[in-house]
Amino acid sequence: MKKLYLDLCVYNRPFDDQRQRRIALETNLFIYLLGQIEEGIYDLFTSSVLEYENQKNPYPERKGKILTYLSLARRKITLTSSIVERAKFLESLGVRPIDALHIASAEEARVEYFITCDDSLLEKIKNLHSPIKVKVIGLLEFIGRDYLAEHL
Repeated sequence: MKKLYLDLCVYNRPFDDQRQRRIALETNLFIYLLGQIEEGIYDLFTSSVLEYENQKNPYPERKGKILTYLSLARRKITLTSSIVERAKFLESLGVRPIDALHIASAEEARVEYFITCDDSLLEKIKNLHSPIKVKVIGLLEFIGRDYLAEHL
């Protein structure tokens, strides 16, 4: 079973402007992925970093719905000094602080995929010359790869 860590932007996709084609597509893919997680196809991980970031959401309804998504996780990664150290190193490479904490948390849990909708993060990671211990991938690319692998 593949271990997944979803960036908060993925959890927020259903609340974004659905008139934009890409956002509507990613919302549908996220809903599909949630179904796959509920069926036990994937093992979802959450973190105290995700919970912290979600708590900053000014919209109570969104915050509550995202908490229900996070409750599907089998394991919660709590912030440790080793995660903070790794995040500081990633920051030194130009990764934004909250993204660095998410990636370091995913690495600590040894998940296979860190899934995001954040194009700037994907571009930053692609251009790093230092190894990341988790595959950082866009939602569309992950679903496309996984679907094709299963159905070909």
